[in-house]
Amino acid sequence: MAGDPKGIQTVLITGASTGLGLAIARDLLAHTQHRLVLTARPSSMGRFEPLGLENGERIWLRPLDVTDADQRDSLVTEIEAAFGAVDVLINNAGLSFRSVVEHVAADELRAQMDVNFLSPMELTRRVLPAMRKQRYGRIITISSVGGMMAMPTMSVYSASKFALEGCCEALWYEVRPWGIHVSLVQPGFIRSDGFTKVHLTRQSQFGADHESDPYHEHYASMGPFIAKTMERTTSSPESVARTVRRTMQEKRPCLRVPATWDARFFAALRRIMPRAIYHRFLYSRLPNIKSWGPGSNQN
Repeated sequence: MAGDPKGIQTVLITGASTGLGLAIARDLLAHTQHRLVLTARPSSMGRFEPLGLENGERIWLRPLDVTDADQRDSLVTEIEAAFGAVDVLINNAGLSFRSVVEHVAADELRAQMDVNFLSPMELTRRVLPAMRKQRYGRIITISSVGGMMAMPTMSVYSASKFALEGCCEALWYEVRPWGIHVSLVQPGFIRSDGFTKVHLTRQSQFGADHESDPYHEHYASMGPFIAKTMERTTSSPESVARTVRRTMQEKRPCLRVPATWDARFFAALRRIMPRAIYHRFLYSRLPNIKSWGPGSNQN
């Protein structure tokens, strides 16, 4: 039976051709017998073959632009026709804009929310009826420390993750009667080149490049700080992938699962520190904060 938690399950992973999605796929291939449906944007499908990932009995490789409703429906229909249901959905595909609030245009905000929030929720809605019918399912969504706390110059990215967190929390209550478990895996800084793939908005690119921009020091300070933190952290895509697998295998997984040391640290800090003091403390720890705003090289 497809929904038997002890049997071979069908696991759908979005954004599986690189980064954390690829690490999750490799970990599940090595440590489980599950059937994996690995997706990537159509333009990224060529990445799989050099990685040694090919279509076969255990692996389905399928193109999926998560923002395309027809592609989402077609893929889930194909999986359900073959196996009855998606037993485990891992919402991993994501997009990250680096920008202060004032530098985000409406189309850039929509793109951020579409990839990180609207699309995974639509894919979740699409797989739920078959999960309910078999009375079993797992929805694991890759959130972020940015979904529990916001960081300057990552405003709309945090907005998309905050939205994910709220929707999945409601979903946790809604689908438990059918034996469906919902989890948010929250990585913090990971030792990878992920920050180099962050997109700048049109205005944030100008702000980062020009000292005359009022927010130039925000970008000039936060960029190197984040890059250095990612280089020094002991957390890796592989360690987060192990957390995803353990969450998937637990009988009663938690709703929120911190996946790195800093995620656990900030979760604890939020619990024990009064909120007003918490925000002042974090503000005081921002890199070169005295150079931000008035007194910097701005006009």
